[in-house]
Amino acid sequence: MSANEVKNGRYRHYKGGEYQVLGVARHSETEELVVVYRPLYGERGLWVRPLTMFTETVNHEGREQPRFALVAADPI
Repeated sequence: MSANEVKNGRYRHYKGGEYQVLGVARHSETEELVVVYRPLYGERGLWVRPLTMFTETVNHEGREQPRFALVAADPI
């Protein structure tokens, strides 16, 4: 999945939590692409994760699956 394929919207983490992706940004020092998101539970603030990590697959309980899976894209 590339930066263009990460849509703003609601995602589910492979461990079950849901998150709102606000966009893709660029790190000011390294120019690495990062995904800006916030948890949809509690008051947890904003977080960033490298795009490569956000879009990778993980092996969880013997099954390959995306780290974050799109649940619903924001309307355009």
